[in-house]
This record gives sequence, C-alpha cells and structure tokens, in this order.
Amino acid sequence: MIVLVLNAGSSSLKFQLVRTDLLCIANHLDEKLARGTIERIGGEAVFTLRGRGDAVSRGSAPMRDVRAAIEYIVTWLASAESGPVIGSVGEIQAVGHRVVHGGERFQRSVRIDDAVLRGMEDMIELAPLHNPHNLKGVAAARAVLGAELPNVAVFDTAFHHTLPEKAYLYAIPYQLYRRHKVRRYGFHGTSHRYVAYRWRKLTLVAREATRIITLHLGNGCSACAIDGGNSVDTSMGFTPLEGLVMGTRSGDLDPAVLEFLGVKEGLSPTEVDSLLNKSSGLLGLSGLTNDMRELLAEAHENNDRRARLAIDIFCYRARKYVGAYLAALGGADAILFAGGIGENAAEVRAQILHGLEWAGIEVDEEANNRMVGGAEGRITTHSSRLAAWVIPTDEELLIARDTFRVVTGVEGRY
Repeated sequence: MIVLVLNAGSSSLKFQLVRTDLLCIANHLDEKLARGTIERIGGEAVFTLRGRGDAVSRGSAPMRDVRAAIEYIVTWLASAESGPVIGSVGEIQAVGHRVVHGGERFQRSVRIDDAVLRGMEDMIELAPLHNPHNLKGVAAARAVLGAELPNVAVFDTAFHHTLPEKAYLYAIPYQLYRRHKVRRYGFHGTSHRYVAYRWRKLTLVAREATRIITLHLGNGCSACAIDGGNSVDTSMGFTPLEGLVMGTRSGDLDPAVLEFLGVKEGLSPTEVDSLLNKSSGLLGLSGLTNDMRELLAEAHENNDRRARLAIDIFCYRARKYVGAYLAALGGADAILFAGGIGENAAEVRAQILHGLEWAGIEVDEEANNRMVGGAEGRITTHSSRLAAWVIPTDEELLIARDTFRVVTGVEGRY
C-alpha cells in the first residue's frame, strides 16, 4: 500500500510517501518513496521536495492554503521532476495524518469519518495551537484526493492512554478532572512507541518483557517510562509545556510563578503562556538560541557561560527524570535516545548519563561518538547492567504503518 503521510501546521506542511505492507512491517523493509517540507504557506511558500534517487526540488511558489500545498505535492509526485515517484495520483491508496490531541476518546489510530471529525473538533480546546491545523490538513486531503480515499488519524496522545490514574491525575480537586478532563495526556506518543518497538526488534525482547525509558530530545522534549510495552508515565502533561527543558519551553515550573510574573511584568495570562512556550527553555536560559548545536559550539569555542548553563540545566533535568522513572519502574533494561538532539549530540547524551553509574551505566565513549547522523546502536559497554541506545525515531513510518493496519483491518500491537 502506498500511503501519503501528512503533518499540517499553522503555515507548514511536512509529508512522506511510504510503501508498506505486512511483509515490510515484519522485516523493516518499508520503502520511503518521497518526502519534503513546505513552509510559509499563505504567501510565497518555500519548499524542499525529495523524490527518487538524487531528485531534489527546491524553490518557492505562491500557495494560499494547505489545500494548495497538497495539490502542489501530489502534482510533483507524478511529475518527471520527482523521478517520477508515482505514475499517477491514483496510486496513492490512503492518507495518514499526524493529529496532536485525541483526548480520552481516541486511544488508537482510527479511520476518519464524520463522527471522528466531530470528535477531533471537540479536542480543539485541549490543543488550540495544533488540532485546528491538523483538521485543515484532513479537509484539504479529502478535497484534493477525493472523500472516498481512506484518511486515518494517528494521535500523539494515544500511546499514553495506558497511564494509570496515579500517573495521569493531578492533585487538584477531582471534580475539575470530571468536569474539564484536566489530567496528564502526554505527547510524542508516536516517537516513544516507534523507538520502543524498534528496540524490541533489535534485541528480540518480547513486548510483555519490555521495561525501558525513552527520551525524545529535540526542540520539543519528553521522557516516557514503558513497562510491558505500555506507557506508564511520561513527562509532558495537560499540554506539551510540562516536563523537560526544551528549545523554547520552560518545562516544569512552580505554578505560582505565572501569577507572580503577570503582576511584576504586567503580562496577561496569554502573554505569560507565550513567554513560557516561545521564549524560555534553551533560548531563555542562554539568551542566544534554541539550537543545541549552536549552544555546544558557543560553549566550546567562546566559553560562553550561559550557553554552558543552558546545556547543564537541560542535561540535569533529563537525568532527574531518568532517575525518577528508574524508581517508578523498579529498574529498567535500557534507556533509548531519539529526536534531533538525542540522535546527534553525543556530548549531551554522555552528560545526561554521567552520574548514573550507580544504576549500572558504563558509557562506551567510542560507540557514543559514532552514533550520529542516523546511526543506530548501543552506546554503553556490554558489561553495563543498564544499557543505553540511540534509536533514530521515524514517526512518519509509524503513521504509514498504522494507516495500513487501520485501512486493511489487520490487527497488531507495537
């Protein structure tokens, strides 16, 4: 099955075209036919599209909305400019959509119909910055490719529906959960789920025997404790703001700080929210950038104190969560690193793991330094009681596989 995977944002659209089936899933032989990104939708959009072989298209074109962007993509896929990747648009057999929030209702990936659309609309108040754009992506795909073509929603929150009450409830009046569903939902579920599955395939550990901690470290960051193959705790909460230090998000914070800052700085609640989401984290601490690569360069080349401080706090917070989840799980078999930072910043991985020797961690420095640029493998010595691995995440591939499973009715657990 050829699946078009879409991730629609406010002014951007990411896509992959993936060929997958049961044999591909079982043997990790899925074929990635094309991928790309379109940004600045709504005006003169900028695109980078990659097709067969060395076929790469870069440029700009006017695109008024996400529908125009999808039209551009599918036309390009069937053109000589892409390879061509496909002979005609009719070869696309299904569309898989990344949807950020599924609330308590959507606990697994589902085929989109009118009832599902209404349910996704009900989730807008829980994810006002993301779900409306995801819905526009669904509407645009149906308009461009036809309403009869299967569309599947894959929810970031779905993997975390197995959290027990003791992990997802906040210690606030219980009726607030009953009335407004204020609770921990967790995010990055597709990433945590994929890397856990991939680790099991590499190590031949059964799903039911899996006891690991996964760290998705990118511009957004989260940790997840996985027991028996299920998510049992995760660092992001009611929104993606809670938990680890991130590129521009503060992570964990005393709630009293919100009112204090509002009074002292004369900020509205919306402005405080924006401060914590867009001007904090690595950017706020360093005063320089939210890019870990640039911070590492500043720390080494210019001995910048605040760059080093931002890195230290980032790593310390991640190590604290690892320690907490080791306690919650009663120990673990592995720590998995994923995401742009987790997959490429060997120094950051080493700093997070430093101080966990008591848990049986022995970092293999050579292996750790080698695991960059998409490499996959173990970064601790074979004598380590607790292993650490780098597993490059592939959320688009998981979305394609889920789309295949939902459309064909094939059952399976990752």
